[in-house]
Amino acid sequence: MPPHPSSALCPTRRQLLTASGAMALGGLLPATSWSQTPWPSKSVRFVVPFAPGGSSEIVARSTAAELSKTLGQSVFVDNKPGAAGNIAMQEVARAEDQHTLILGHIGTLAVNPFIFDKLPYDANKDFKPVSLLAKVPSLYVVHPDVPAKNLKEFIAYAKKNPAKLSYGSAGNGSAGHLAFEYLKMTADMFMLHVPYRGTGPMMTDLLSGRLDAAAVGAAAMLPFIKSGKVRCIATGSAQRLPQLPDVPTVAEQGFPGFEMTQWYGMLAPASLPQEHIDKLAAETMKAVKAPESLRRLNADAAEAIGGTPAQFAQFIAAEQGRWKKVLLRAKVKPD
Repeated sequence: MPPHPSSALCPTRRQLLTASGAMALGGLLPATSWSQTPWPSKSVRFVVPFAPGGSSEIVARSTAAELSKTLGQSVFVDNKPGAAGNIAMQEVARAEDQHTLILGHIGTLAVNPFIFDKLPYDANKDFKPVSLLAKVPSLYVVHPDVPAKNLKEFIAYAKKNPAKLSYGSAGNGSAGHLAFEYLKMTADMFMLHVPYRGTGPMMTDLLSGRLDAAAVGAAAMLPFIKSGKVRCIATGSAQRLPQLPDVPTVAEQGFPGFEMTQWYGMLAPASLPQEHIDKLAAETMKAVKAPESLRRLNADAAEAIGGTPAQFAQFIAAEQGRWKKVLLRAKVKPD
């Protein structure tokens, strides 16, 4: 029997299945290939918005070293100081290579938005939080000539001698400036603030006695405390530090709930896809708790934290709310 005239134009069932399978496979390949594209695909730059040295360097390098072991690409630290961190924040906010990160800090995220009339970046819109890395407690110290052995005696002496005592910081809006303004507001006392251009010059005057007091990160201050060149009257940590077991916290000395720490976290440009953020956060949380990272951080009294992007975002929001009140009351302006 001859074939129906139209049968040549009608594909068989096998042909239909083959064609549909090929179409489906062709449609899936690009998506599958895209979703499995490895990230990172090249070296990752971790920008630190401060000069080399100090707590920021320790936190950034210890984290970068561990991430280089697990991400499959090297993670290198790039110091880019200037303008209270604004230069680096602006650059990273605009980075489009998807391989540039930045070390977030109390100053760039919770202070600068309230002391600068105009910023070249939006702390909340231009970045995605990845993870809170570490906290470094501020240590309240005095020159040995100051007649105060603890915080209670220091506050009493300051109130009896208004405008006589001075404290120094690395500059207006710096962590040390915030720490002492917070203490002044909490204890209702007055002291003269002397801003410097960096911790180094301030420390020189503190050690020589030209300054009476300061609040400095533990990493930079511990050697001078142990040598007796300055006296630590209180720590800003929530609990006593193992490195200074005999020094009570501010909270223990009459101010429950008081905590003053510098903190550091990882941020990515807002353009980085969320799947990469999630992967990076998971690896970062492991990195800060790795044995070698803990060893380096603990040596400088830094506390490893870790945490999810959502937790870091909540932390930033809380810190912004806290410091906005302090900054407005103290009328802090940038240098």
